[in-house]
Amino acid sequence: MGRVAGRNGKKTMGSLVLSLGVCVVAAGVIYVFVPHDDSEKTPVQRVDYRVELLSARRAASYPVAAPEGLSKSWKPTSVRYKGEANEAWHLGFLDPEGQYVAVEQSTDKPARFIDDASQGAESTSRKQTINGERWQRYQGEKYDALVLKQKGATTVVTGTADFAQLTKMAEALRMERAESA
Repeated sequence: MGRVAGRNGKKTMGSLVLSLGVCVVAAGVIYVFVPHDDSEKTPVQRVDYRVELLSARRAASYPVAAPEGLSKSWKPTSVRYKGEANEAWHLGFLDPEGQYVAVEQSTDKPARFIDDASQGAESTSRKQTINGERWQRYQGEKYDALVLKQKGATTVVTGTADFAQLTKMAEALRMERAESA
């Protein structure tokens, strides 16, 4: 009886090794023949923000900012308006170099809102005039920002882009409210 169990044990072990070998070969074949290119990333989709912009301009207590006249190489990627969250307006873009630029507005307390929107950037001594308004420069580890404090709302143009690109966005902004019917 002991001899039969020993022979069956060898057969079982041999079958196990053979099965494992078949699985490894099958996995190798699948790996070779199934296309995979780790270098390709899913491209960011362009969003149409016109409807959300119109809705935000109707709902917000302040003139909502959106760019006009930017080239098609500026790609809008995200949009949202949260009226219940301090009337927060967000419009995100990729600039022509692929850097992130966002327009953020809110009725929240300026210090808290600027810190959140700019990812902790700090105020500098530099100011610049854009379309007749004085914008404050902020610099940070993640994002830089241009900040415009106005009565009722704060506007932040922020992102990974350099100040030249942030300035282009700020120059293109038109702050409007929807006309009443």
